[in-house]
This record gives sequence, structure tokens and C-alpha cells, in this order.
Amino acid sequence: MAKLNYESAMEELEQIVSALETGNIPVDELSKKVKRAAELMRVCKSVLYKTEEEVNKILTDLEDDKPKED
Repeated sequence: MAKLNYESAMEELEQIVSALETGNIPVDELSKKVKRAAELMRVCKSVLYKTEEEVNKILTDLEDDKPKED
């Protein structure tokens, strides 16, 4: 399976949720769709955590670069 980016995973997840909410998923496919939704949520969560870590590191680096006040 190709690696998904956040936007693609979120888009597919939204489609699954919409289909679940409207009842447009046959019972035979329900389990597969729920498993796929769980995979997509893991992808999104991982990307968000990684992004948060990167942003925090950048902010920390910027703080470290500030001139010290006496």
C-alpha cells in the first residue's frame, strides 16, 4: 500500500464516516470499512504528532536563539 499523506487519509476517512452516517455501507462491507477507518485515523494521528513535535522543536530553537536579557 502506498504511503498516504494527511490530506488523502482525511478525505477517505470523511467519505467513510459520511457513508456510515447515512447508512450507505452494506453490512457485508461494514467491518472492512471500520478497519480501514481505524487505519486512516492512525495515519492522521501519526502525522499530527510528528508535525507537533517538529513545530515544538522549531519554537524551542527560536527561543534558544533569542538574546538573553540581563
